[in-house]
Amino acid sequence: MLTTDSKIEEYISGHIDREPDNLHRVYRRVNTELLYSRMCSGHIQGRLLKMLTRMIRPHLVLELGTYAGYSALCIAEGLDSDNDRVDTIELEDELEDFIMRSLDESEYGKRVRLHIGDALELLPGLLRENSYDMVYIDANKRHYVEYYELLIDSLRSGAFILADNTLWDGKVADECRHNDAQTRGIMAFNDLVAADDRVEKVILPLRDGLTLIYKK
Repeated sequence: MLTTDSKIEEYISGHIDREPDNLHRVYRRVNTELLYSRMCSGHIQGRLLKMLTRMIRPHLVLELGTYAGYSALCIAEGLDSDNDRVDTIELEDELEDFIMRSLDESEYGKRVRLHIGDALELLPGLLRENSYDMVYIDANKRHYVEYYELLIDSLRSGAFILADNTLWDGKVADECRHNDAQTRGIMAFNDLVAADDRVEKVILPLRDGLTLIYKK
């Protein structure tokens, strides 16, 4: 069951670490200045991303889909030191000023390096130049399969991929709602990962679904 019930979310929010003030301001600006505010990770998922980063202890992280910079900052907060880095890719150049403001207002913003452009075009170069310990995918759902196929052979054994929105508002399990390209993209990705014996995988029913993938 997806944790979309408002009372449950309110209860969870009250029993986990509080949202840092700078991220609360980012979230407020998202809801007043940007379209599609639901795309922002928010308090619960943000604290989970920080915790997972703490547990994985990566030195170099790649994020596909920056949006407002909220999730990148949560990941950056979980890194061990300022010597570690998050490379984050955002397609929409009109978001650059918003993202840079988010980074500039955070003590962890210096750990984040923003790349503006198409992830499918930028990925080959970044993967040649860097060895990523963790990847967070939250970009165009139509291209999840392509992202995965570019990533999986380049990642070392022991690396993690975290893929967001893998339950896609429940559409993946509803035979009457498979018609749009984004749902088909997520379903193809889920099927691909499920059949890939190079990885261990589990789907968490948090918000819109979060898949944790471990490369053997």
